[in-house]
Amino acid sequence: MRHNSLMPLIQISQTPGLTVEQKRATIEAVTKAYAEATGKDATSVWVTITEVPREQWGVGGVALG
Repeated sequence: MRHNSLMPLIQISQTPGLTVEQKRATIEAVTKAYAEATGKDATSVWVTITEVPREQWGVGGVALG
C-alpha cells in the first residue's frame, strides 16, 4: 500500500478497556467518517489509539484515578 505525504492523522486518547476487536472497529469507523466528510482517500487516513491510565487523567482540576 502506498501513502502520499499529505496524510491526515487522527489521534484518539482514552482510558484502557477496549478489546482488540473494538479498537479495529473504531479505527475503521473513524477512517470511514473522515474520508466521507473530507473527500480524502480512506487509504491515506492514519488513526492511532493511545490508552492512558485513569490516574493520568483529570477533568475540571480533579484526578479521575
